[in-house]
Amino acid sequence: MLNYIVLMGRLVAEPEVRRTQSGKQVASFRIACDRGRKDASGQSQTDFFDVTAWEKTGEFVGRYFGKGSLILVEGRLQSSQYTDKNGSKRTSISVVASQVHFTGEKARQASPALDDCGYSGGEPAAPAYSNPPAGDYALIEDDGDLPF
Repeated sequence: MLNYIVLMGRLVAEPEVRRTQSGKQVASFRIACDRGRKDASGQSQTDFFDVTAWEKTGEFVGRYFGKGSLILVEGRLQSSQYTDKNGSKRTSISVVASQVHFTGEKARQASPALDDCGYSGGEPAAPAYSNPPAGDYALIEDDGDLPF
């Protein structure tokens, strides 16, 4: 079975970083992800996801990300059941981050010294679906004939 999720969005508030009773560091934060389309009234559609990052990854989030930061999260979905104050059984789904990455302009300015905080290392890669910067690709001459 496979449980893997990748999300890119903006933090809606400062991440909350704390330690558990056993001493493990954990960061909790919420990201807003635009669906990329508008509803019938012309409003952008946005989804909000609760994310938990443990230990060095959580420390990294708390140290280098803040409200409004663009972030890419890799991880898994986790569900939990609870009973609300009315006695009804509810299910909650959240994301448990395994890795987080800088995205956008700040990604190009990232310091290699971040490796000791759980950063995946190296030059942060832009998502495959981003537009390449002007001048980074060769112009392809097209005479109008398609090969198919």
